[in-house]
Amino acid sequence: MKIAVPMEGGLVCPHFGHAPEFLVVATDEDKPVAREVYENPGHEPGRLPRWLADLGVKTILAGGMGDRAVSLFKANGIRVCLGVSGPAEEVVDAFLSGRLEEGESLCDHQPGSVCGHGDGGCHH
Repeated sequence: MKIAVPMEGGLVCPHFGHAPEFLVVATDEDKPVAREVYENPGHEPGRLPRWLADLGVKTILAGGMGDRAVSLFKANGIRVCLGVSGPAEEVVDAFLSGRLEEGESLCDHQPGSVCGHGDGGCHH
């Protein structure tokens, strides 16, 4: 599985599409096996969901994003967890260990949780 986190200065960027770069972590049995940082290829409707799907990403851990982006990610088979903040590497580690708590979208495009678990935590 691959996990993507929008980053700015090593921290989770509060607005997904405006992140200057993305941390993409490949995992094997809930252990990180490879980490790469990619430059944002550009913020235009539909581009980032296709690009990340092409990279093999299955989960997005983000501060916030709009409804349309969430729908596009879901259409590409990518799970979205919002309301995440802090150092990107620590967020990935918390997700992999089942300790990551999600919250409200930080960019005010969408209220509430979109992770699909309904219990306030982003577990996998």
